[in-house]
Amino acid sequence: MSKIKHYETMFILKPTLTEEETVGQIESIRAIIEKNGGEIISFDNVGQRELAYEIEKCKRGYYYVIYFQGNPAGIAEIERNYRMNENLIRFIFIKYDSKKEIASWTKMSDEAAKKANK
Repeated sequence: MSKIKHYETMFILKPTLTEEETVGQIESIRAIIEKNGGEIISFDNVGQRELAYEIEKCKRGYYYVIYFQGNPAGIAEIERNYRMNENLIRFIFIKYDSKKEIASWTKMSDEAAKKANK
């Protein structure tokens, strides 16, 4: 069995989604992560931002970051689901390995949790 790793995923949703559709997309993404062995530690709604360049005729997007722990084998399946989602403009996964990186991940995760609880 693989060791549990620390991950961060950032994704951008299309700005044309309604609030209900956005909430549905976020719940769907959270469910995909949990279904593939991930344990969500914190979630950060960064908000709507200007994109550096136009993507799929969108100049803006809703940015979200999820900090989670999971099995490396589950990342490929989560990524496959992301690619099939037409409402995701872009996404990235970042794996934190070293003690220094994990300390940084913990700090960012804690800050996101505090922000969400305000």
